[in-house]
Amino acid sequence: MFVFKLFLLALVIGASSAIGILFSKKYANREKEIKEMKNALNMFATKIKFTYEPIPSIFMEIANKIQGNIGQVFERAASRMREESAGDAWIHALEEVECNFTKEDKEVLKNLSRLLGQTDLEGQISEIEVVNQFLTSQLENAGEERRKNEKMYRTLGIITGLTIAIILI
Repeated sequence: MFVFKLFLLALVIGASSAIGILFSKKYANREKEIKEMKNALNMFATKIKFTYEPIPSIFMEIANKIQGNIGQVFERAASRMREESAGDAWIHALEEVECNFTKEDKEVLKNLSRLLGQTDLEGQISEIEVVNQFLTSQLENAGEERRKNEKMYRTLGIITGLTIAIILI
């Protein structure tokens, strides 16, 4: 009976620690996804500037190069561009794919849709640069939040598990 009780206590501590780690991962994932989005937008700007390829094919190329949620955003946007405008496809793709972006991140990325495929080359590139500058500041904020909250959630998970274990003893 004592061994079973120790096993359950260890299970409670392990589960709460795992939950704390999962909560802390979202901060690291947000930072990673912002970096990937900045990289993807830089690739997009370079491609439209020098190759004059259509936006859907550029998006599919980016989706093939970048894995994860960001690649899925570009892949969904490219596939939706068959039925709807580039701007609408971009907005719907951002809404469909579950990313770790905040509301503010998503709103700025949605602003890119205003000029996507509707203005000249320079207008689109300047809009991409504006979004990229915003993402740079958001990347700094994400790094700061990660450093602050990642350790807190991990520690909170362990302490919660230990507290529950002590109460159950």
